[in-house]
Amino acid sequence: MAELKFDAGRTGLMLVDLQNDFLHPDGAYGRAGVGDPAIAALPRRLAPLVETMRAAGGWIVSTHFTLVPGRDGEPFISAHLRQLRPFLGRGDFLPGSFGQALIEELAPADLAVEKVAFSAFYQSRLEFVLGRAGIDSLIFAGIVSNGGVASTVRDAHVRDFSLVVLEDGCAAFGEEAHRHSMGSLSTIATISNCAEVQAALQR
Repeated sequence: MAELKFDAGRTGLMLVDLQNDFLHPDGAYGRAGVGDPAIAALPRRLAPLVETMRAAGGWIVSTHFTLVPGRDGEPFISAHLRQLRPFLGRGDFLPGSFGQALIEELAPADLAVEKVAFSAFYQSRLEFVLGRAGIDSLIFAGIVSNGGVASTVRDAHVRDFSLVVLEDGCAAFGEEAHRHSMGSLSTIATISNCAEVQAALQR
């Protein structure tokens, strides 16, 4: 693999859905007892890279899965998600709530974008804010490898961003799903790891 090089001011570290409702014990998934050790390990592993990115002058960009409440306060939940995660309900992933926020170990983000589907580009302002910030290179971390990460990486690819995906900075509910996703994304992105990217930013 060629040596990684970044123009930090034009590079965004994309923290995909690393939110309290997914990761914090008091969040929606924690209260329901749904989790995965690989997912739980991400904030601590990513924290040094986030600090290096800030010190280098790069951008921290967070995406926030959001359940939009209807007029009665009940969230709009797709049939697919309702079947997969029947415990989700009123107040979960609510805009502006503790649960919807970026987990404290990685906060604050320079740019934060709400998302309502797997891809953070779908019906969001992500492309607009990245363009206004002058960002043309993205380093991906977050969850889940085969969902929000993969979908957003593919949408970034068709928008001509330069892409790096952190193999040890992403996770899924199951190692097999994670490995499959990394192999699939290797056709459109450079697959790297936290240590290599951190070293490149420090050069």
